[in-house]
Amino acid sequence: MNILAIESSCDETAVAVVRDGRTVLADAIASQVDMHTIYGGVVPEIASRKHVEAIVGLADRALAQAGIPKSRIDAVAVTYAPGLIGAVLVGVNFAKSVSYALNVPLIPVHHVRGHIAANYIAHPELEPPFVCLCVSGGNTLIVDVRGYTELELLGATRDDAAGECFDKVARVLGIGYPGGAPMDRLAQGGDDTRYELPRAHVADAPLDLSFSGLKTAVLNLVHNAQQKGETLDLPGLAASFAAAVSDTLVPRTMEAAGRLGYGKVAVAGGVAANSRIRADLESACRASGDKLYLPPLSLCGDNGAMIGCQGYYEYLAGVRAGMDLNAYANRDIGKG
Repeated sequence: MNILAIESSCDETAVAVVRDGRTVLADAIASQVDMHTIYGGVVPEIASRKHVEAIVGLADRALAQAGIPKSRIDAVAVTYAPGLIGAVLVGVNFAKSVSYALNVPLIPVHHVRGHIAANYIAHPELEPPFVCLCVSGGNTLIVDVRGYTELELLGATRDDAAGECFDKVARVLGIGYPGGAPMDRLAQGGDDTRYELPRAHVADAPLDLSFSGLKTAVLNLVHNAQQKGETLDLPGLAASFAAAVSDTLVPRTMEAAGRLGYGKVAVAGGVAANSRIRADLESACRASGDKLYLPPLSLCGDNGAMIGCQGYYEYLAGVRAGMDLNAYANRDIGKG
């Protein structure tokens, strides 16, 4: 089964062709990073316009790379939630037009479910059930993946997403956008005990997370140093920040894994590329005996292949959408 998959939830337009859920025939991506860097973050209106400009050409490129004609596309899968509403609408409307023109089923896919599915591409042996830490610029969740389409939220951030905090700290340090990669590079060799930073705990919700206090603590530290003319140890600050984020994410993920006892832990999303978080999860899973599944860096960010993979399993579960499919800025992962 060949699925044409479309992703446009933020600042990357992606169109992929995926066969039977796990074989990626093509994955064409157009990044807008250079466009948004000058603003220090994603400008939703610009993102939407750039998706409109790119999406048709990307679809043609993906089909050419896959080496198959439009007539061999069996279904169209598309991210319909969550994300920047204008950006998501571009992909949804394009997917509806392709589905209608080709007279093939339209499959709505939850963006975070897609990130989880990236692990199925990277690890063909991986099957549910397992616990997945989903951590990106817009979402930070701990998910019970009971089945390919049966998922339950175990814990989530009460405020900022972890990736959003990386971006904002990187911006105040003046090291670029998006912040994840430059912060990771800066932290290499830094002393992760150089600065004492908070690790938040949510009362009566041990699997929930909070990052707003950590973000504010770093911003205040930087602003105070600037006002006093003091020089900060930037590698030490970046390392201390990464340690604080990891110390918030990893213990809760492992607590969830221990509760459920599946013996398998996966990670998904753009922040899954962070070297400190990856190393800490590897260490924790060695200690617990859980098998850890990490996506390669190429599948951590937004891409169409992950939407095509999850779309296949949604299709097998009977999920379909009509021409009235809408886009949503927020959506419970358990509801698909």
